[in-house]
Amino acid sequence: MPDIKHLTTLCYIEKDDAYLMMHRVSKKNDINHDKWIGVGGHFKEGESPEECLLREVMEETGLTLASWHFRGIVTFRSDDYPSEYMHLYTAQIAKADGENLPDCPEGILEWVPKEKVYELPIWEGDKIFFRLLGEDAPFFSLKLSYRGDKLVEAVLDGQVNLL
Repeated sequence: MPDIKHLTTLCYIEKDDAYLMMHRVSKKNDINHDKWIGVGGHFKEGESPEECLLREVMEETGLTLASWHFRGIVTFRSDDYPSEYMHLYTAQIAKADGENLPDCPEGILEWVPKEKVYELPIWEGDKIFFRLLGEDAPFFSLKLSYRGDKLVEAVLDGQVNLL
C-alpha cells in the first residue's frame, strides 16, 4: 500500500468550454514549477478521494463543488521522485461561479480555453489524459513513467503502450 503522502487528487473544473488551471510559479522546490495543471493536492490521513478533492478545491479556489466525475487513476513514475497515485476528476460549475478567484499560494489561477491547453507548458503525459477527457473516455488507469522531464512510457489500462 502506498504511503498516504503519495496519494493525490487533481481536478479540471470546466466552465464555458474552458478549464480552471493553475500556473505553478509560487512554491520553491516544486516538481510542477512553471507547469500548468489542475487544482488538487495530497490526501490527509483518513480522507477519501472525494473528501480530499473537495477540501483541496475549496482551499485553492474558494469554490464548493456540487458535482464531479471520477475519471481515472494516473500512476506517475519517475527516476527523480517517488511514485504518485493521482485520482483524476472533472467538475462543472455554473456560469456565475468562478468569476472572482482568490489568490492561491500554489500559483496563479486562470480559465484556459480547452483548445489552448496544449500550447501551455504542461507535462507530456497530461496531453494524453487531456485527450482521454476530450474523448469522454470511460474510467481509465494510466501509468506514466518519466526519466527526468521526458515521458518514456505511457500505458493505458495496463495493456496499451501509447508511445
